[in-house]
Amino acid sequence: MEKLVIVAIGGNSLVRENGRDSVNDQYEAVCETAVHIADMVEEGYSVVVTHGNGPQVGFGLRRSEIANELVGMPSMPLVNCVADTQGGIGYQIQQALTNEFSKRGINKKVATVITQVEVSKDDPNFLNPTKPVGSFFTLNQAEEMKKEHPDWIFIEDSGRGYRRVVPSPKPIDIVEKDAIKSLIESGFVVIAVGGGGVPVVKTPDDSYMGVDAVIDKDFATSLLAEQISAETLIITTGVSRVCINFGKPNQKALDKISVNETKQYVLEDHFAKGSMLPKIEASLNFLENNGKRVIITDPESLKDAINEQAGTHILAHSECLKVAL
Repeated sequence: MEKLVIVAIGGNSLVRENGRDSVNDQYEAVCETAVHIADMVEEGYSVVVTHGNGPQVGFGLRRSEIANELVGMPSMPLVNCVADTQGGIGYQIQQALTNEFSKRGINKKVATVITQVEVSKDDPNFLNPTKPVGSFFTLNQAEEMKKEHPDWIFIEDSGRGYRRVVPSPKPIDIVEKDAIKSLIESGFVVIAVGGGGVPVVKTPDDSYMGVDAVIDKDFATSLLAEQISAETLIITTGVSRVCINFGKPNQKALDKISVNETKQYVLEDHFAKGSMLPKIEASLNFLENNGKRVIITDPESLKDAINEQAGTHILAHSECLKVAL
């Protein structure tokens, strides 16, 4: 059995700079990332890929808003927009990886699983929505939209206008985990839990119902890694290594650290709440639920990172003992 690795790709890394944010531009970025994922497969790893979708959901919601304003087409619910971006981004990653494998003569197939992720209807985040989604609006525009959608909440965002905010509940179960496991066992590279998954809650009759919310991609990836018994969780970001004292004269890049060291750095507020902290918290969740190691690095360093030549490696206690020996 190949060693199972799960790799989380950020949604922002699929949007190119300088306004190059078309679907074709996104595919070019996906193809670049596919090269690095194929490197790991070529090294003998079984790989599951997850991805963010923040910018893409924003684009989709805005298209829906414009269509509603101009010709009265029904607005797209956020939960459906999450599912749509799972399919669209998954298709691009799936195609890019299939083509890259073909170039290298790698006998691997790729499949995308549109993934529902269960959250609790009692999650306190439903009472305090804080996650901004979609475009900026004027106060008048926000008030008009609230007439059509009375349950929507808008906040003023840093002087740039008003944005809708939605809950960001914690994931508690990956609904399609058994299907994902079956595909892995059949030798597939699987793309799953896109954008943190389509958020669903259980109803009184034990059926699922979609809800307008956004699940943190790294927390959902961590849960998936736990439920499919992955050995390694890799979270890609914009830096090759995690740093403490970031941006200060005494900035230090971290190589190999333990769970306890990581917790101490969290207590000392080394990680920003809106960026690195959720990745660190998701990493700790995985390691405290039988995961062996977490690597945080940039997509370009994936091959080197898996071979312990790049990235920040957070090790479970048992793995730290092996290193010491």
